[in-house]
Amino acid sequence: MAEPIIPSVHKAWIYQEYGKSSDVLKLDENFPVPQVKEDEVLIKVVAASVNPVDFKRMLGSFKDKDTPFPVVPGHDVAGVVVKVGSKVNKFKVGDEVYGDIAEKALDEPKQFGTLAEYTAVQEKVLALKPNNLSFVEAASIPLAIETAYEGFERAQLSAGKSVLILGGAGGVGTLAIQLAKHVFGASRVAATASTTKLDLLRSLGADLAIDYTKEKYEELPEKFDVVFDAVGEGERPVKAAKEGGKIVSIWFPIAPPTELFIVTSTGTFLEKLKPYLASGKVKPVLDPKTPFPFSKTVEALSYLETSRAIGKIVVYPIP
Repeated sequence: MAEPIIPSVHKAWIYQEYGKSSDVLKLDENFPVPQVKEDEVLIKVVAASVNPVDFKRMLGSFKDKDTPFPVVPGHDVAGVVVKVGSKVNKFKVGDEVYGDIAEKALDEPKQFGTLAEYTAVQEKVLALKPNNLSFVEAASIPLAIETAYEGFERAQLSAGKSVLILGGAGGVGTLAIQLAKHVFGASRVAATASTTKLDLLRSLGADLAIDYTKEKYEELPEKFDVVFDAVGEGERPVKAAKEGGKIVSIWFPIAPPTELFIVTSTGTFLEKLKPYLASGKVKPVLDPKTPFPFSKTVEALSYLETSRAIGKIVVYPIP
């Protein structure tokens, strides 16, 4: 297949200073298309999802390790390969791929992310898109599913163990419930959410849906082998774990013995989970307001910042 003609400039959302997304994020219609290194592919972006790390980085939360400005935000991508670097052997032009483009989001942030028409991505963080998933669905998955998977691996979740997931209706939580049940074989899955989202938790496989507006999960008589904190709840998760249980968290604050971790993104996780995604055992969960068109990217991030979203928010179509 002949390589498509790639323009030298494209439309990209960028910011040149730290601040709230509604203040600093601007559309540049003539931004240079990123160059492809030998281990990278250039993707024509079809859909991209937004994550809390995007607006937290924009606020300057990780500025001591950040790239120079301007920055194109966005980690999750689903799109089509339009160019391959000289050392790429897994993908070819025309392949439909998806992934979280930053292998280590905080240690090695990417200057040019996915909220743009094109993005250059290392081959090792990508996988072929499952045929049964739309681009919108595929874009919603990588960062969240990889975070849930790595968290459970770190916590040594295995068949027969019980797990409590804090923030069960969010992007990570909705996939964590499904992975705990269908991939890791947990004997009992509990998850927290607000009143209107409890039925969603049950539909995803939660055996116990806890309304955090009415109950303190750490005061329940039942304790858990694993607690996965997708919210940043400090000392409370420790009190919900069994003696010798494992607690992992993806946000501050934490209290010992909780392990805080930042996901290392890899296409290997996505390939491992492909049978579950292809069979529909694990399904993407999209917020009812999704997708937001590319022109409404600022609104998509502002909505994410309210913490009211269910599952994931996706930007689509990207011109």
